[in-house]
Amino acid sequence: MTRPTDPLEHEPAGPRLRVMWLSAWAFTALFAVWLMLGVLGLEIKKDTALMLGAEAAATLPPDQIKAAVESRFEWLLAVAILAGSLPRLNFGIWADKYGGRTVMLLLLVGTAVPTYALSHADSYAELLACAALFGLAGNSFTVGIAWNSAWFPARSKGTALGVFGAGNVGASGTKLLVILVPTILTLVPVGGYLGGVVPGGWRVVPVLYSAMLLATAAAIFVFCPRVDRCPGRGRPLGEMLAPLRHVRVWRFSLYYVVVFGAYVALSAWLPNYYRNTFGVDLRTAALLTALFIFPASLLRPLGGYLSDTFGPRVVTYSVFVLMTLALVPLCLPTRLLDLGVAGFTTLMVVVGVGMGIGKASVYKYVPNYFPKDVGAVGGLVGALGALGGFVLPPAFGMIGRATGSPQAAFVALLALTVASLAWLHFVVARMKRAEAADDMVSAPVSLPTAAEVVAVRS
Repeated sequence: MTRPTDPLEHEPAGPRLRVMWLSAWAFTALFAVWLMLGVLGLEIKKDTALMLGAEAAATLPPDQIKAAVESRFEWLLAVAILAGSLPRLNFGIWADKYGGRTVMLLLLVGTAVPTYALSHADSYAELLACAALFGLAGNSFTVGIAWNSAWFPARSKGTALGVFGAGNVGASGTKLLVILVPTILTLVPVGGYLGGVVPGGWRVVPVLYSAMLLATAAAIFVFCPRVDRCPGRGRPLGEMLAPLRHVRVWRFSLYYVVVFGAYVALSAWLPNYYRNTFGVDLRTAALLTALFIFPASLLRPLGGYLSDTFGPRVVTYSVFVLMTLALVPLCLPTRLLDLGVAGFTTLMVVVGVGMGIGKASVYKYVPNYFPKDVGAVGGLVGALGALGGFVLPPAFGMIGRATGSPQAAFVALLALTVASLAWLHFVVARMKRAEAADDMVSAPVSLPTAAEVVAVRS
């Protein structure tokens, strides 16, 4: 009996490869926009009149101004992150229902508008509104996962999702822009160009981002197949949400908190950790953080390939073991184990390697178990993973302050990793027991011969 082949295997590879590469670039651009306040914050916070209003900026004492600006900026970051996290389930369902190409185009054009509007914001309320709207760019991950999954056959789906997911290297691009921003700011005079259409100072950066988004939308419109695949078209919403009742969906979500949520959290938290613990300057801290970010992003295609070859269970299991081994020494206080900046950075690179491979292997589970519901299931997994990135940084800070040891903050990540490894091990052991029981039931029963009966009785 021949095994049925995937119909997508017999279709030309050109259209799906264009989907993969252009969606990966779109995700890179949108991910950079989603996190751009991390770059622009240094300049935006200097404009106290914009953050607090001219009257408050002129009358409050300096210490109150600093505290108020920091508090308001934290809210800006929170609004942008939540806008790119909470609606991921909705965007995944829309991608399945109306096609990834259509939803990605709407997202690119729709976020380009508030991104440009940020360059002309004149009040904190306008900053907040822009953050809520361009923050939707974070939902591009779920759209791209559903879009690529609909176009690629099962045997290469993991690799395709890995290549697409490597677009979260946009986070490192944003970090590196910290070094380039001063140069960019000097290219445009304070009065701007074209009568202020292209403003000067920090405000030119959102203009460049918005132009990048529109150019990406034009490329997708021209080069990606216009007749899209919509696995959710015609299906009722209740049917598309039904898989969320499965416990394994929430198990995959926990895995993704470990490999993606913690990645986002560490990307934001590590620069301050390097500065406070090792006394390095901001530029060095950003570059050392990039050493963690690059493998945690760029190894995602390798994770997809390994998952296609060996299966996501083996790869994810190996990732959790590797991360556990690296996190144990990171948790120890300096008086017990002084790693130094070189030892600490080396272990963080190992953790980044695990996260880069693990992000792809975890998402390979989704089309394997729910091939018709990648949008809904992938949306929930992605949303909970992104929320992990929102919750973990303050958790790291609280643990470090409560214990007096900044290294203790890694205990939270170690606990999540060990819990995920234990749950995965339990599931694998249970499956093996079930398979062994099935083998015993299906094994043919051989009756003893008459000679054997006589021999036993004698």
